[in-house]
Amino acid sequence: MSSRAGPQREYNIAVLGSGGVGKSALTAQFVQGIFIERYDPTIEDTYRKTIDVDGRQVMLEIMDTAGTEQFTSIREMYMRYAQGFLLVFSITSPSSLAELAELREQIVHMKQHEPNIPIVLVGNKADLEDDRRVTRARAFQVSQQWGNIPYYETSARRRLNVNEVFVDVCRQILRKDMSVRKDQPSRRPKRGEGRRRRDRDKERGSRCVIL
Repeated sequence: MSSRAGPQREYNIAVLGSGGVGKSALTAQFVQGIFIERYDPTIEDTYRKTIDVDGRQVMLEIMDTAGTEQFTSIREMYMRYAQGFLLVFSITSPSSLAELAELREQIVHMKQHEPNIPIVLVGNKADLEDDRRVTRARAFQVSQQWGNIPYYETSARRRLNVNEVFVDVCRQILRKDMSVRKDQPSRRPKRGEGRRRRDRDKERGSRCVIL
């Protein structure tokens, strides 16, 4: 194993979007490598996956929570604690893209003291090209308006760009994390402090939440 890998990092990622855009299908394809043709919205499951991002190990805990579109308080809680975001819409639904604007505004409001929020815009269901109602040009325009964030078109059915969107947002988080650590003055930890921090981080865990 390369020495560059270093200790495993754990991050919180929230996957946001309106119902029916394929958030759970993307998650199942990413974690299990399977396509769910018909997703039962009553099922709740939790997944964990370790991925390699530029030679660094990153652990994601992915919690697929049913019906959370109806519970804004739950959504806001995960927005508050997430470190990165996948904003998912369907290329067959202009309204699903429009609804992301409000979600992004909530994120920016909650993270107003944090520059460069890690966000990826995801246009899902790219395999339904004949039913496309959101042009690539329109999606790129939105991504530029939102701070020139990355935009991907994905297909859970064909596993198109599924890994790429998760890796991209993790890469943004890593870059931001390393920048913050570089700017912080180094100090020698007190006895037992490192263990307490590790225990606290372990209890807190990392989650990639489907909302």
